[in-house]
Amino acid sequence: MKHRRVVAAVLCVAVLYLAALCVYAGESNKMSPEFRKQFIDNFHRTGLNTAPGDAMMLRILVEASGAKRGVEVGAASGFGAINMGIAFERTGGRLWTLEIDPRWARETRDNVEKMGLENVVTCVEGDALKTLHDIEGPIDFLFIDAVKQDYFKYLKIVEPKLAPGAVVVADNVIQSARAMKDYLDYVQTSPDYDTVIIRASMEKNDGMSISYKIQ
Repeated sequence: MKHRRVVAAVLCVAVLYLAALCVYAGESNKMSPEFRKQFIDNFHRTGLNTAPGDAMMLRILVEASGAKRGVEVGAASGFGAINMGIAFERTGGRLWTLEIDPRWARETRDNVEKMGLENVVTCVEGDALKTLHDIEGPIDFLFIDAVKQDYFKYLKIVEPKLAPGAVVVADNVIQSARAMKDYLDYVQTSPDYDTVIIRASMEKNDGMSISYKIQ
């Protein structure tokens, strides 16, 4: 009888050990470059998502600037967030991505978790004109890709929290230039910003403005 109990105990420990190994392997797989590249390449994007070239540009900007606290206004299903999340993971930083649609917010959280980035990327559900007030500064990276007419409003809420040297990126600034004229006029003429408009991807025949906060 004693022998049976010993065998049962050993088997129990072995099962628990194997289960732990499976969990560890699953978590490690989420963080492998191969898994993440495949997940991004196979991501089911919609017209609301950031284009791949633009998403890579965002990732490079985060890494190159060494940003530690970032905010994205407009997550959609999280394609931009997971790309920037990889960069913030590398810089030891955090990203808060804001989404007003509950369905998209849930999908963003699901995609972030599948990429193993839940400790880096936080999806905040609600109207960004309200939730932006709750994000603490300093903020050194801001990406705006939501209601075009509200770009200037988003910036003005965040602006007091922007650190010197912060990078501010706005999407769709060519196709929607008229809708965000107040925003573009401000960042292109204010002495507090250096601004350039670029095309990182031709997929949408559009562009992004990149602004550097001087002071």
